[in-house]
Amino acid sequence: MIEVRITGAALDPTAELAALPRHPGVGAVASFVGYCRAEAGDEAVIALHLEEYPQFTAREINRIARAVSGKYALERLLVVHRAGVLAPGEPIVLVAAASAHRMQAFAAVEAMMDYLKTDAPFWKRERRASGSVWIEPSEEDRRRRAARSDT
Repeated sequence: MIEVRITGAALDPTAELAALPRHPGVGAVASFVGYCRAEAGDEAVIALHLEEYPQFTAREINRIARAVSGKYALERLLVVHRAGVLAPGEPIVLVAAASAHRMQAFAAVEAMMDYLKTDAPFWKRERRASGSVWIEPSEEDRRRRAARSDT
């Protein structure tokens, strides 16, 4: 089962993980939670603005989630991503993968995050004291994504 949600509401990773349905074939659940950082280099971040096209963004993330789920034989893949305005310290994204074995779960979470960091149709803008800055994927994120063949 794959579940992808884009939400403007607060994200509670603990509650989301606790609500994951249990399946007798699941031997491992791996997860990742990303948070809004309070600093960008030596400058304070006031807020992070995440923009998306509602139907398009969810559809594209679902497409990749299906590929990742199939490659790693997952019982469940959950992707919850915030949109809108976030304050430093708030959770931005939760990715959780449930599978028979830990290696598939870890690999699936990593693959999904590599996609989300570089290719998911979100537009990120940090509001700082000096003004707003559009955020692009880092070179390291681009290298990791380019090395993947599963998404």
